[in-house]
Amino acid sequence: MLNEKLHFYIEGLISARIPLFTEMESYAKKHNVPIMELAGIETMLQLLRIHQSKKILEVGTAIGYSALRMANTLSKAQIVTIERDKERLHAAKEFIGRSENGEQITLIEGDALEVEDLVQGQAPFDAIFIDAAKGQYKKFFEIYEKYLSHDGMIITDNVLFKGLVAEQEIESKRTRNLVKKIDEFNHWLMNHPDYNTVILPVGDGVAISKRRGERK
Repeated sequence: MLNEKLHFYIEGLISARIPLFTEMESYAKKHNVPIMELAGIETMLQLLRIHQSKKILEVGTAIGYSALRMANTLSKAQIVTIERDKERLHAAKEFIGRSENGEQITLIEGDALEVEDLVQGQAPFDAIFIDAAKGQYKKFFEIYEKYLSHDGMIITDNVLFKGLVAEQEIESKRTRNLVKKIDEFNHWLMNHPDYNTVILPVGDGVAISKRRGERK
């Protein structure tokens, strides 16, 4: 991970966001809602620009920050996003309703492990963004990668988990178990026969997985 000085230097170079986004960032901080770090989301948005993604699936809406950032960046894109937490859903609906890009977003309410049938009808997707329960990353990937277009990519956030994946000693058993699951997912993903993957040490660690070619 980048040292703290470089981290703040890079964040200082990022252009100011529109008022709605800075409001959402403040809301997330105040209410302890995890949203993508600035350097991480700017990296993802640039990849989506290059890829020219037109249909995106997001696993983990939270308050709608990433979905709205994607919609604002890609004015012709449609984003389908999944969230199960009622309080976060309420906030997401409010923020999405206030945005001029809100019509680009389709919000699916429910557990991403249980709403595949609702997502299926929206496929295929040019990109899939996974940013929900970290212990379920492998299941999310396996459920939804079948709905990815042949030249699509999957972006997964938090794969370095504050650098803890490189630590040998972790006191908390709960954290240790979660780190183990993330580490196992990373190894599985990096060795997946159908994808080329790179992990970028930006934000909280972002994995970019690109199909090797058309599904046989």
